[in-house]
Amino acid sequence: MSTSYAAGPGPSESGRARRLSRRTDGRPAAPVRIVHLGVGNFFRAHAAWYTEHASDVAGWGIAAFTGRSPATAEALTAQDGLYTLLVRGPEGARPEVISSLSAVHAADDLEALRRYFADPQLAVVTLTVTEAGYRRNATGGLDTTAADVASDISSLRDDPLGAPVVTTPGRLVAGLLARRAAGAGALAVVPNDNVPDNGEMVSRVVRDLAAAVDPSLDAWLGAHVSFVTTMVDRITPRTTDDDRAEVARLLGVDDPETVPTEPFSEWVLAGDFPAGRPDWAAAGARFVDDVRPFEQRKLWLLNGSHSLMAYAASVLGHETVADAIADPEVRSWVEQWWDAASGHLPLPAEEVRDYRAALLARYGNPSIRHLLAQIAADGSQKIPIRAVPVVRAGLAAGRVNPGALRLVAAWVVHLRGVGAPVTDAHADEVVALAAGTLEQAVRRTLAWLDLAGGDHADAVQSEVLRLAEDLVARPRS
Repeated sequence: MSTSYAAGPGPSESGRARRLSRRTDGRPAAPVRIVHLGVGNFFRAHAAWYTEHASDVAGWGIAAFTGRSPATAEALTAQDGLYTLLVRGPEGARPEVISSLSAVHAADDLEALRRYFADPQLAVVTLTVTEAGYRRNATGGLDTTAADVASDISSLRDDPLGAPVVTTPGRLVAGLLARRAAGAGALAVVPNDNVPDNGEMVSRVVRDLAAAVDPSLDAWLGAHVSFVTTMVDRITPRTTDDDRAEVARLLGVDDPETVPTEPFSEWVLAGDFPAGRPDWAAAGARFVDDVRPFEQRKLWLLNGSHSLMAYAASVLGHETVADAIADPEVRSWVEQWWDAASGHLPLPAEEVRDYRAALLARYGNPSIRHLLAQIAADGSQKIPIRAVPVVRAGLAAGRVNPGALRLVAAWVVHLRGVGAPVTDAHADEVVALAAGTLEQAVRRTLAWLDLAGGDHADAVQSEVLRLAEDLVARPRS
C-alpha cells in the first residue's frame, strides 16, 4: 500500500501547478477486481479510501463508472485515476493521494462494463448511486412502468449481450448476463447507499429486472451472486474552489477532482464474498452478522438530524451543517429529535449517548462545509425512511412527539418553497402535495407518508400544522 501526504515535485517549470500522475504521485495501477457504479465524492472518500488502505491493495484495483456525466471519467483519466482526498479536521487540512482507481469510464461505456463482468478476476461490484438510482416503485420493487426501465428490459430481451441500457438495475443485469455467458463464476454486489437493508433492496430490483428479461437468470443469480448489506458513514461535501486551492498550496498540484471529507469514517458489512474481497478490515471496516442495529442508529440519529437541519435550519437562513448546529435553537431541535429516536434503538444507552456526542463534534467541525441544500435533495426518498419510523415508534408508545414531527413539518414547508430549494426525483408529485393552504398541505403530506390514520391522527395533524406555522413565521436572515 502506498499513500502520499507530503508534497510531490512541486509546480512545473512554467510556475503553474502540475497535474497528478502515477509516475510522480501514486503507485502502479492494481489489477481490476472491483467494479464500481457511481463515481461521486462519497465513493472516493469511502469505499475507494478503504481499498487504498487495505493491506493487500496491490491486488485490488477498481474500475469505476460515472453516473450521468462523462466529465468525471475524462478528468480522472487525464490524471491516471488519481485524486486527492482532502481530510479536513479541526486542526487543519491533510491531503492524501488515492491510487485505488485503476480505470475510470463513462456510464455509457457498456462494452467495458461487460468486459469486466466477464472476467473471472472480478470479485466485487460496489455501488453508490443514491436511493433514486435503483428505480423502485412504491412497494420497493422495480418500477417497470418507468420509461427508462421498460426500455432496458425490452433492449436486453432483444440483445442480452450487447443492448444499450441506461438504468442502474439495467447495467447490473447487463453485466451479470455477460458474466453468466462467460462462465466467469461468482461475485458479491455491495451497495453503499443510505437505504435500510440495501443488499436486499438491490437484490430485489435486480431479480425483478432479470425475471422480466430472462426468467432462467434467477437460478443462476441465486447460485452465483451474493448481495451484501452495508452501513456507511463519512460526511463528504461537494468540492469547492477553496478545496482545490488548498491542495495546490499543500501539494503543488492542480487537482480538479479533489474530494474534501471529515476524519471520521465507518463501514459495517454483512454478507458473503464468494470470490474474495480486499482486506478492508485493516482500514477499520467491520464485518458483522447483522447490520441493522448500526444502520438504524446511523439512519435515525445522523441522517435524520441531517434532514431536520436541511429543511428547518435552512428556513432560518443557515447554509451549512456547522452553521446550523452552532445556532442554539437548531441544536435544541436536533437534541429533541435524538431524544425522540434514541429510546427506540436496540443498542445500549451508553453507546447511543457516546454516538450523539460524537455527532455534535463532527457537525461542529468548521473545516467541513456540508451544504444543507445538498442534504435536502430527494426528500421523497429520505423522509419515509428517516422520519416516519421514528414518528410511528412514538405513536405506538402512545406519544405524539413534537421532536419527531418537526422533521415532517419542515419538509412540508420545504416543499412549499421555503428554505433550501426543492431538488427531488419525484418533485412533481411531492410539490403538488404541499399546494393550497398550509393545513391542506399538511393533511395531504401526512396521507402520502401514511401517517394520517390511527388513534392519534387528529393530534398528529394539529401538531405538524403548529410546527409548520412556526417555521413559516420565522424571520429569514
